[in-house]
Amino acid sequence: MARTCDICGRGTTASFSKSHANNKTKTTNKINLQSKKIDGKRVKICTKCIKSLAKKSK
Repeated sequence: MARTCDICGRGTTASFSKSHANNKTKTTNKINLQSKKIDGKRVKICTKCIKSLAKKSK
């Protein structure tokens, strides 16, 4: 549960890195997690959720 968003639950995804010779190596894409204080609690939240929370507060 270390690399997941506390709000939406998104985590790391698996993908392949392809070379010009079409060699494939498995890699992981990590989401952009930020530590924010929401309602007095410190949570790990992804930037997509931060953006949507800012839109909802307007």
